[in-house]
Amino acid sequence: MPEADSSSGPDTMSRVNEVEQAAQQKVGATASGLILVDKPQGWTSHDAVARTRRLAGTRKVGHAGTLDPMATGLLILGINSSTRLLTYVVGLDKEYLATIRLGAATTTDDAEGEELARASVDAVAMLTPETIAAGISALTGDIAQQPSSVSAIKIDGKRAYARVRAGEAVDLPARPVTVSAFELLSTTPADGFLDLTVRVECSSGTYIRALARDLGAALAVGGHLTSLRRTRIGPFQIDAAQALAELDVAAGLIGPADAATRLLARLDLTEQQAIDLGHGKSIAVDAASRMDGAAGPVAAVAPDGRLIGLVEYRGGHAKSVINFPPDEASEATE
Repeated sequence: MPEADSSSGPDTMSRVNEVEQAAQQKVGATASGLILVDKPQGWTSHDAVARTRRLAGTRKVGHAGTLDPMATGLLILGINSSTRLLTYVVGLDKEYLATIRLGAATTTDDAEGEELARASVDAVAMLTPETIAAGISALTGDIAQQPSSVSAIKIDGKRAYARVRAGEAVDLPARPVTVSAFELLSTTPADGFLDLTVRVECSSGTYIRALARDLGAALAVGGHLTSLRRTRIGPFQIDAAQALAELDVAAGLIGPADAATRLLARLDLTEQQAIDLGHGKSIAVDAASRMDGAAGPVAAVAPDGRLIGLVEYRGGHAKSVINFPPDEASEATE
């Protein structure tokens, strides 16, 4: 069962302040890249961005996909021109470890909401491994999921959770998502409830709290989320992330070329092609060099390892759709 992050709350804030006072890291206005952060419980994604801005010495920091304050785990931040790569991170599939509590439904579908209804101890005790497995199976694969009413989805320009807090009734339409893996790791009885530790792999836009709600509803006992930890986003793993309290931006920076080629197909350029692309020209690309069938842009990399830009193929040519400044590309850690 995932435990609450021991570095959360005031202790984390204090430790981060000590890091800043001891050694204010100046990555510099030119350095660019992605950095993997292990967000502690109680912090918002905006908090993590604000802290990283101070440590990196730049305002140009953004994130790819929020985590609720209750959740812990992987948050991917972009620094300087590499914020442009975040577009290609947002839609990646994700992996989570979570704890679902069966036996009660809440207003927010997680432990921070008010309890709506509680099942009897006997009803929870009557749940069998077979019925739980069947409920999980029904929520695996391509499904239609109704997002939680306290999600960040916008309704007429206003976040759903803001409307709920203002006392409005919110009923979001179901939408297609893919739950490629919904694995039960363990079960633990807990004061009349049953806690399930699960691992979920899913498409972007899937709400784990909604899985908890829907599983509880299908089993007729109610359910909500009590812990959530994001462990993977696409090719990026939590094991490579740094705790926010000990964040060393310079040491953890994934340079633009490295980051882009983890996300996209790669095109290796000649020296002249790199110069031409950098000047906004299209370049001829022979069949042996191009990645035929590559979906979307391709990362164009110079012979010295710099990311020149992202290109699209047009016939036998490649045209830059996003250029990367040479000073940023050369100074970031690869």
